[in-house]
Amino acid sequence: MSQDSLFEMLSQQSQPDTPALRAPGRPTLSHGALRQLAADTVSRLNHLGIGRNDRVALVLNNGPEMAACFLACACGVASAPLNPAYRAEEFEFYLGDLQAKALIVERGSASPAVAVALKLGVRILELVVEDGAPAGSFTLHETEGGARTEGPAAQAGYAQPDDVSMVLHTSGTTSRPKIVPLSQRNLCASARNIRQSLQFQPSDCGLNIMPLFHIHGLIAGVLAPLSAGSQVFCTPGFNALKFFGWMDEAAPSWYTAVPTMHQAILSRASKNQEVIARHPLRFMRSSSSSMPPQVIAELEQVFGAPLIEAYGMTEATHQMCSNPLPPAVRKPGTVGLAAGPEVAIMGAGGALLAAGETGEIVIRGANVTAGYESNPSANAEAFSQGWFRTGDQGVMDAEGYVSITGRLKEIINRGGEKISPREVDEVLMDHAAVAQVVCFGMPHAKLGEEVAAVVVLREGQAASERELQDFVALRLADFKVPRKILFMDEIPKGATGKLQRIGLAQKLGLG
Repeated sequence: MSQDSLFEMLSQQSQPDTPALRAPGRPTLSHGALRQLAADTVSRLNHLGIGRNDRVALVLNNGPEMAACFLACACGVASAPLNPAYRAEEFEFYLGDLQAKALIVERGSASPAVAVALKLGVRILELVVEDGAPAGSFTLHETEGGARTEGPAAQAGYAQPDDVSMVLHTSGTTSRPKIVPLSQRNLCASARNIRQSLQFQPSDCGLNIMPLFHIHGLIAGVLAPLSAGSQVFCTPGFNALKFFGWMDEAAPSWYTAVPTMHQAILSRASKNQEVIARHPLRFMRSSSSSMPPQVIAELEQVFGAPLIEAYGMTEATHQMCSNPLPPAVRKPGTVGLAAGPEVAIMGAGGALLAAGETGEIVIRGANVTAGYESNPSANAEAFSQGWFRTGDQGVMDAEGYVSITGRLKEIINRGGEKISPREVDEVLMDHAAVAQVVCFGMPHAKLGEEVAAVVVLREGQAASERELQDFVALRLADFKVPRKILFMDEIPKGATGKLQRIGLAQKLGLG
């Protein structure tokens, strides 16, 4: 069996009759049926003239069909999931930039992507789900009026190891989004890495609340567990009010989320102790941004399970580091040990640094993209001596645990004083009234940047800007104290639920 074939990987660990995909109120799709669905989908796309390396954009709502369609397409073409919340202008940019051969939408979709595809001459395929069909089951149908491709696909059959099987864009907070092509080999390597670090078994069930147009949900939430023969319960997307109802129905052994989701779940956990007791978790997982150590401790206490903090990015097909499962040591505040690729810390001159020295986190390995598409200048900047530069500043301790000290582009430069916003976050999180916080740089006429923060207070608690500033001043140097603190009902987030410090001052009208 090929180690780098998604189609083979989907059946390697599983029995055909065991559950693969589930969803609220839906019959179960077995691993055998998922494999057949992938085979039928690749055959259907090939018949329509769409083959290996051709880009197929997916604009589908979160749920089992999105999970199954992503996997099925990735087995034979280049699957390109897009955020369904995009506006027409955004779809025009992404569909054009991808040079999409086809767009898959749900039957009857009102998405502006449909009109954009018609305008650009992109073929439109409708995903149809029969009443009462198992979770994830679908067929693809051509629409009238869409573009046509005559004849069978030039490169038919299942994708080969070096074929592009998934295409995502970087989030583009500081520049035009870059295309990240990920090969069949990249996807398979990442699924294996996550499967091994989380010790997935066929008996596991993951409760997926992550968006499925983002690398975290697609690889850690869906591909890795399915590649181990376990099952995934696909929700329509994160909803803190429904989480514990889904937990009761799914009886999961684990879930993965971003810190803001974990904090929303935690705020409702006290009212759902019976559900938690009925369905003990093997572990919880957090990735995509840093988790305050205080929240990790509270989650572990409430759920009676370890929280595994991991570190990932699109260019690494998600996971790079992970804290290990018990009985190995978890170090809150770190993102753990290398968990797949090689990880090192590089100095400004390009030399690799010793333990305890701060520099840029760099990676290399089978799960790392070969490079951005059609962007030689970005590639020249991103790769150094065979290492991919993550753009994150960090330090590795003597035991190999990595701590992220800041995003190089997020570091606040206040008149030459460099401030890690995460350091200020962690101090504010120690205040009894603070539930969530995000610090960021705001423009300043003389200093260049000044420290600002958005704070969400705990229910029934009160605190003033002055009080919080005084609290920080007791723990940190004066230049690190936020000069502006905004109180909000929730933290402003990007489409994937990640905190986005870059551009936040502009978004909030500061400066």
